[in-house]
Amino acid sequence: MIMPPVGSYAVDLRSGRVGVVMGHEGPYVQMRPYGGGREWDAAPGDVRHATPSERLSAATAYANARSRGEVP
Repeated sequence: MIMPPVGSYAVDLRSGRVGVVMGHEGPYVQMRPYGGGREWDAAPGDVRHATPSERLSAATAYANARSRGEVP
């Protein structure tokens, strides 16, 4: 299995969340939500590269939440 590189966009298959890979700590992939927020750990077997469509969807959801004042 190939771990996604730091800085790439990936999907946590357990939660369906798209995030940015922040690092690899022990057996886990550390991810942060698109646009920032609290990091979470995912098992390498539960992570895959995000498709362009998934990246666009995450960016749109973030922009919409920001326009509603839900994120700083």
